[in-house]
Amino acid sequence: MTNITKDIFYIGVDDHELDLFEGQYIVPNGMAYNSYVIMDEKIAVFDTVDRNFTDQWLSNLKEALGGRTPDYLIVQHMEPDHSANILNFLKEYPDTVIVGNAKTFAMMENFFEGLDLGDKKLTVKDGEKLSLGSHELTFVFAPMVHWPEVMMTYDSTDKVFFSADAFGKFGALDTDEDWACEARRYYFGIVGKYGAQVQALLKKAAALEIQTICPLHGPVLKEDLGYYLGLYDTWSSYGVESEGVFIAYTSVYGNTKQAAELLAQKLTEKGCPKVAIADLAREDMAESVEDAFRYGKLVLATTTYNADIFPFMKHFILDLTERNYQNKTVGIIENGSWAPTAAKVIKGMFEKSKNISWTDTTVSIKSAVKAENIAQIETLAEELMK
Repeated sequence: MTNITKDIFYIGVDDHELDLFEGQYIVPNGMAYNSYVIMDEKIAVFDTVDRNFTDQWLSNLKEALGGRTPDYLIVQHMEPDHSANILNFLKEYPDTVIVGNAKTFAMMENFFEGLDLGDKKLTVKDGEKLSLGSHELTFVFAPMVHWPEVMMTYDSTDKVFFSADAFGKFGALDTDEDWACEARRYYFGIVGKYGAQVQALLKKAAALEIQTICPLHGPVLKEDLGYYLGLYDTWSSYGVESEGVFIAYTSVYGNTKQAAELLAQKLTEKGCPKVAIADLAREDMAESVEDAFRYGKLVLATTTYNADIFPFMKHFILDLTERNYQNKTVGIIENGSWAPTAAKVIKGMFEKSKNISWTDTTVSIKSAVKAENIAQIETLAEELMK
């Protein structure tokens, strides 16, 4: 239990047992499932935690309550890493009123068959207020950030914004690591598709005087909030966070890798502010996705494979287009021994993407890098530097 303000306490847990978050994202430094409680004339608990930490969470809550009984459980998000303990909570505190919106309670019935809350249910609307005594809460709906039922809560007394999954990151709270790196990978992996909805949320947040952000994952944010809000604005508007070039490649026998590394060398020699490069078959795909969104320019280097493209590159491009990849300059290095089609396939995969500027130069290798390819790579590097 940790004090956030005089009346607000953190009662969440750290998970160092999890290997894949949401079944796909590696979390080498674990995960935090955050939960909070406001102690006032009436007591409000914000969200529960993952089912593997029931006892620890209920113990943290009991300590914070100091013998009192909660009046409200506010359910901001129904993903099971936050909602799994609703029934366990009700077994301990059966008289507590569950607060949610209409979509929250529809989902609750999906997760907990036969759940009948009776008169212990308070359905709220966007902008509706709830008084706890000295603390007044306002509910801020944020549909598709990143589920349809998501709502956030603003405490106007302590100027605290309970932001559900927004402003969250991978990593347990007992880990000391750069916030932006794991928040960026988290954002683009999980929320990236919903930029328009995040922009709508940021407009709502701009009307609030916020001094503290309490997300459902990652640390409580208290200082330099403009930094975090600014990154979310850049990410959700699909802007350029860092000037530079990201080169993503797949290579069967090393020739496409040689071309990608030669391009990286040329860009570095020409003074490119940042050159990042990744072998998509060997590096964390989610990190490659975040780098593609982070930098203003992307180069895709891959082989023709079964008259298509190499599987890891196909997976990568699908990850980008599913997340509304846009507003970027993209170059291609293709390799094909007898019928190169990679460039055509790649451009077709981005057909529905907005504001993709293709470089004039496409490097086309037939098996091995030759003098003409070196010249093409030089030209491509010059074009990317403009």
